[in-house]
Amino acid sequence: MDVRQLRHFEAVAETLHFGRAAARLNMTQPPLSQSIQALERELGAALFARTKRSVALTPFGAQLLVHVRAALAELAALPDIARRLRDGEAGRLELSFVSTADYSVLPALVRRYAALYPDVEIALREATSEVQIAALLEGQGHAGVVIAPSGALPTGLAYHRLLVEPLVAAVPEAWLIEGRLPLRAGKLDPELIVQSPLILFPRRAAPAFHDLVTDYFTAHGGAASIAQEAIQMQTIISLVSAEMGVALAPASLRNLARTGVRYVELAGEAPSLETGLVWRQDDQTPTLARFLGIAFDGAAV
Repeated sequence: MDVRQLRHFEAVAETLHFGRAAARLNMTQPPLSQSIQALERELGAALFARTKRSVALTPFGAQLLVHVRAALAELAALPDIARRLRDGEAGRLELSFVSTADYSVLPALVRRYAALYPDVEIALREATSEVQIAALLEGQGHAGVVIAPSGALPTGLAYHRLLVEPLVAAVPEAWLIEGRLPLRAGKLDPELIVQSPLILFPRRAAPAFHDLVTDYFTAHGGAASIAQEAIQMQTIISLVSAEMGVALAPASLRNLARTGVRYVELAGEAPSLETGLVWRQDDQTPTLARFLGIAFDGAAV
């Protein structure tokens, strides 16, 4: 069975006349009759009931016609599907992200991409920067939104900065009310922060972020007293709400409102956190190319 035979069957089924079907197909009637007979032999059943005066579909032929039409329609759509896959207008994009990006660059990036390419399936996965980089090196996924590494990326990976933002202090609101952490001009002195118990990512999960925070403590005369570690920013903020300690978080995390938590700017020069996009340099996936174009168009903040 080949596509040509299916087209022959469809033409005869729609005209119920071998002569008119042959004319539609720009061929003579004998080869058309031979093609239908060969198809019937291959299928092991008659497609048409023929008399000298009429041609009619058999019950089997009528049921098969539904599937043949669907198959031919899908076949006709293949060139456009192939073009859209080639141009990154359809297909799949696998994107991973750190939890902090969920409150900053990720929603806007995904929204813009989905609006421009609604037929692309976007698969999102939350993971730490280190897990994302390891997965990319193993050929898994297309790109990741990560906290900028403190050192060089592994060979074969490319990086693009998306956002640079200051850290702010996430503190228990009760501590502000009680005067445990007094503010000066609406800001919090570093000396008060470094004296407070700290809730932080474990270094194994987010070394760049961990070092950024602990270096800030060291620079202001105190070693970090880590009360609790957690690998998700939502969990860290929940622990602040439970008055287990304070946390330093990206300023965009103000979008994560939590009862009992206040976000306060740091007095003096606050440390800055960089978030960026990482991908394999040799990845030629069309959907990735489209996504990178959108990411490059957005100026880093």
